Formats: sequence, structure tokens, C-alpha cells
Amino acid sequence: MTNKKRIQLTTPQNAYKFLRELGASDRLILHSQLVCEVAEKIVEQISRLGIMINKRLVLLGVVLHDAGKIRHIEELEGAGNRHEEAGESLLVEYGIAPDIARCCRSHGQWQTMNCSLEEYLIAISDTLWKGKRDSNLEIRIVDIITERTGRNRWEVLIELDTLFESVASDGQKRLLRSQYSPE
Repeated sequence: MTNKKRIQLTTPQNAYKFLRELGASDRLILHSQLVCEVAEKIVEQISRLGIMINKRLVLLGVVLHDAGKIRHIEELEGAGNRHEEAGESLLVEYGIAPDIARCCRSHGQWQTMNCSLEEYLIAISDTLWKGKRDSNLEIRIVDIITERTGRNRWEVLIELDTLFESVASDGQKRLLRSQYSPE
């Protein structure tokens, strides 16, 4: 079933509403909100470095990155990656722009895909929200920013490491907030 009408999402709030219409659970919405908080901090700091990024793509991609968990509910509680391609397919079915839909897959498969800076920022947001660090992912981001700005790699590394550590240090608080319990 392909929706002929292309859905135009412009804000995270539109994307949350869209997820609810698709049947997303409160737990999935809460996860997206927590990851979006992280993404907003990262995007703000990256912008201060003078890097041009598609903020809308990052924020919408973060909100929708786990949309496939609507079809693979078991992956809300347990491990699995079937939601990645399922999410991309689901969003494409509803006419979501392909670059946004692709974030469902790239947030988990960035190691084997040729990703944009925005996609890497979505993946790092989904990692840091819980206080986890991934040096390989972080280095890819550092290298892209170094190349785009011509700045000294070590300076960029130090700035981003400070940012990533700051965000990760609040991971425990976000994890506690993620303990959704229906009323």
C-alpha cells in the first residue's frame, strides 16, 4: 500500500503527531523525545562551530528513527534491528521524504552505509541519550567537520569530545526518565 500523497513534516511536533497516528506507543514517543533532546544540544553546538547542517533533517530523523518499532514492537524491549528497514519502508509508504525515511536504517547501520553528517548526528544522538559513547562514530563526525572547516583535527576532537561527554553524562537521568509506566 503506497500513499500517493506526500506527507510534509516540518517540525518534531508534526512528526510526533504522525507517529501517534501510525500507532506508536507512549514508550516509543518518549524514547524519541529523549533522543531529540540530545540532538537539539548537539545541533546547537555543531552550528556554533560554523558548520552548515540540515537541522530539520536531524530533528525529524531523530523523532522518526525508530518508527519501525511500530511494526516490531518486541524491539521496544529487546534487541533487534528488523525495525530499521521496516521503519524506512513504513515511512516511504506514507510519502515521507526518502532522506528522512532513510534515517530509520542509517541510525543503526551507519558503519556499513555512506552517511551524511546529519545521519551520523542522528546515530550519535541515539547512542549518547543513554550515556553510551562510540569512539568510531565520534571520529567519523570529527573527520567530516575537520574536512568541512579546515580546522585542526585535534581542536575539533577536543570540542566535540567535551560536547559528547557533557551529553553522555546526563544519560543516567534520561534513562530514569525513560522508565515509562502506564497510569
